[in-house]
Amino acid sequence: MKLPSRYKAALAAGLLAAPGAALAEKVAGAILPDDARAVEPNRYRLERSYEEALKFFKSVYPPAKYPRRPIANQPGLKAVHIENPEARAGSWEGMNVYDIRGEARVFVLVMPGRAEEPRRK
Repeated sequence: MKLPSRYKAALAAGLLAAPGAALAEKVAGAILPDDARAVEPNRYRLERSYEEALKFFKSVYPPAKYPRRPIANQPGLKAVHIENPEARAGSWEGMNVYDIRGEARVFVLVMPGRAEEPRRK
């Protein structure tokens, strides 16, 4: 079966975009950039700048729905807390995005308790 060229282009674009979505890291339901590397449990180092990390989180978690507050701003350390208003046991309740000595990092705060299993009908 021969596909018209416009369908081939759409198919190629879809296949090229799919890996980017699959590469995003998830921790307790929190979406992290694909360049996040685990340093310790729930702590990640990012291969991007602090400002780029904030842009990423602004696009994934809009400030209108996920409130932010600065938690540190001093020489050598900048940090912002992102709150999850829909947190449940076992899911992320907040994230600290911070820059320490030019290195962007994320700490995911997980709400204590077990994650609830979906109800079966």
